[in-house]
Order: sequence, then C-alpha cells, then structure tokens
Amino acid sequence: MTQEDMTSADESTSAQPVDDATDSSPDPSGEPLVDQSISVDGREEQAATGTSETIIRAKDVNVYYDDIQALDDVSMEIPEKQVTAMIGPSGCGKSTFLRCINRMNDLIAAAGVEGELYFQGKNVYDSDVDQIVLRRQIGMVFQHPNPFPKSIYDNVAYGLRVQNIDENLDEKVETALKRAALWDEVKDQLDKSALDLSGGQQQRLCIARAIAVDPTVILMDEPASALDPIATSKIEDLIEELVEEYTVIIVTHNMQQAARISDKTAVFLTGGELVEFGDTQTIFENPENQRVEDYITGKFG
Repeated sequence: MTQEDMTSADESTSAQPVDDATDSSPDPSGEPLVDQSISVDGREEQAATGTSETIIRAKDVNVYYDDIQALDDVSMEIPEKQVTAMIGPSGCGKSTFLRCINRMNDLIAAAGVEGELYFQGKNVYDSDVDQIVLRRQIGMVFQHPNPFPKSIYDNVAYGLRVQNIDENLDEKVETALKRAALWDEVKDQLDKSALDLSGGQQQRLCIARAIAVDPTVILMDEPASALDPIATSKIEDLIEELVEEYTVIIVTHNMQQAARISDKTAVFLTGGELVEFGDTQTIFENPENQRVEDYITGKFG
C-alpha cells in the first residue's frame, strides 16, 4: 500500500455508514465489556484540579497499513469526562488512533495494530473483548453526517431496537434528542426523513443516535468540518454540555476549535508520531517541543 493509499484509508473510513454505537447484532450475553494567536479561556480549571481518572490508556500503539506505518509508538492517558482534542496535519495518524479506541480499524483489511490500548483497565485488543459491546460503550460520530434513510425517530431508536430495548422507547428517544440539542427543532416532525434535515441537524442527529444507547465515551472525527460557522458553533456548544456526562475525544484540523473546547490536546505530526500531549493551555501557549510550536504558529503543516 502506498502512502497515498494509506492517507485515503485514514480519511475515507470516517464517512462509511457504520452505526455510531452499535453493530449489526445485539450482544448475546448482555454482559458489560469490563467490570469496572489562539486564545485559551475557561477550559483549564477542570484539568488543573487533577481529579479526573484515566479512562483510556494507550501504550506503545503502532498501526500499519500493509507495510506503511501510520502510528509510531503512541502512548498517552486520556482522562474521563474531559474533552481531549487531537490535532496535526493531514495523514499524521489522528483518525487512525481514534479508530483504534473502538477497534474500527478492524474493518480495514490492510490495517494491523500492535501495542496495548486500555479502556477502563481492560485491553480492548484482548481476545475475549466483544467488539459489538465495545462500540456500544465507545460511540463514534463521523466527519460527514451519516443518518440512516429512516425517520428521525427511527434513527435515534435504531441502536436501542438492535439491543431489543423497547421499554420507554419514546422517552429514551426524546432524552437523546434533548441531549443533542435537537429536540426543540424536530419534536413535531419525528416521522420526517432524517435526510431532509440540514447538515448541522443531521450531525446532531448522529450524536443523538450515538448517545441514545448511553455510551461512556464519544469519539468525534472532525464532526464540524463539513458545517457552516453557525452549525459549527452549535456542535461546539453541544460538546461542552456532553462532557458533563461523557468523555469526548475529538479529531480536528481547526486549532482554534481545539483551543476553545478541549481540556487536553494531543499533537500528532508527520510519521504518526505523538509529539506532545498535555493541558490545552500549555500546548497552545507554552509547548515543550519546538516542532509543536512551529506547527501551532503556522511555520509548517
């Protein structure tokens, strides 16, 4: 596989119509996966408290697309109920790492993953991990909105129905739409096709679909890159609300966006290398690595 092929795989998978938080069949056991100038304002207080526990820990993660290395010994600890942003130039491995977390790279035949990646203390690549259950607990929202060709209601209810959850379905759909800041806009047209919604509304619908099954982590792969500034602002406001209940990990090319909404920032650079990871304010105002400073100030990338 060529470098061009690898980059294409990294970007195109995000648009595939894979359900955000479910697979095609319910978990037969029903058991949980595990037992247990850029201005930065207002996001540093929670991170500075040091109270958040690690929910995802990567240790020496390497990813290959055939003989092309996409990630190079990536290690980091992601705190729970905070927003972690991943930034860096195109093709540096941000989306590849994001997809490692809920094993979406397993859907790419050429992809090979090495190393350890723990979710709540359990290595997600252990042989006894049920990928279906994993993707329910770690939902995903893709770069381009991918609502199903169903009604608004059926889109949100899809994951619940796959799990044979029918009790209080109306309430659960309403709650998810409210959490996604979409309920007031669609409450009188739930039987309308989701494809008739605007791009920003479709993306919030996909977020509602992801959170309807009550995940622990929400992965977002450039969720606002295809949206206008007003829709982007709504998505950012929504992320700040979601982090009160969920851990949010977002890939973005927009450094201003990362500075606005994230508590932690990981900087990936060419070659799939995680060059620096830390508090967002420190990364943007006083990075330790000169390459990170050069990237943030626009000297390259």
